[in-house]
Formats: sequence, C-alpha cells, structure tokens
Amino acid sequence: MNGRDQLTRGELARQGGVNIETVRYYERRGLLPEPPRSQSGYRLFSKDDLRRVRFIKRAQELGFSLKEIQELLALRVEPQSTRADVRQRAEAKIANIDEKIRQLRAMKKSLQRLTASCSGIGPACGCPILESFEDDI
Repeated sequence: MNGRDQLTRGELARQGGVNIETVRYYERRGLLPEPPRSQSGYRLFSKDDLRRVRFIKRAQELGFSLKEIQELLALRVEPQSTRADVRQRAEAKIANIDEKIRQLRAMKKSLQRLTASCSGIGPACGCPILESFEDDI
C-alpha cells in the first residue's frame, strides 16, 4: 500500500460519511480490521477499509443491524457462501420491515382514535389521551 492509498482515521471517517467515533466503534466491534500504524503511531487505513465503512453505512441505512452486517461481511469472504445466502438475509430484512410498518400503522390508528376523543379544551388532568395510557390493555 503506497502513501496515497493510506488514510488516517479522520480521513477515513470524512470520506466514509461517518464521524471519527463511529470508526472507533466499528473497530471495537470488529467490523474494521486492526489497521497498521505509521512510524509516528497513526493508524493507517486502506481504500478497502473505506469501501467497508461505506458498505456498513449503506447496510445500516437499509435497516440492517451491526450484527447482521457482520454476517453479510462474513458472507463476502466465505468461499462456500452463495447469492442465495445473501438473498435470504435480504428477504428476512424485508419481512422485518413489513412487520415494523404493520406495527407503526396500528400505532398511528390508535393514536388517531385517541386524538379524536380529546377536545383539546380544558386542563390536561382528565384528558382521555392521558387516561388511556393508564388503562389495562
């Protein structure tokens, strides 16, 4: 790796679109391999590390947890893994997102019902919205 291909932690964070603490966190979680150090002690990251940070960030944007991302990263280097393995994880994430959407819609519907029951006039004490939070489910 030549000098132009080496990135400091700050440069890796900047180019990867994350902050320095995020890079440190990825290192602690084992999502980024231990980088070599310069003679002056600075950690030096590679362009591969930058691609990995971008991969992690994009996967997070799509809803994957860091544990799931670690599994996806492992699939990239495991010789026996297949596209079907990757697809299976993506399909599981889609199902998870669908369930969250269902739950959010139910929450919205309940909150709309509660909001309609409150006139918005008078003291908060006795508000049907607040009282409903104390009701048994």
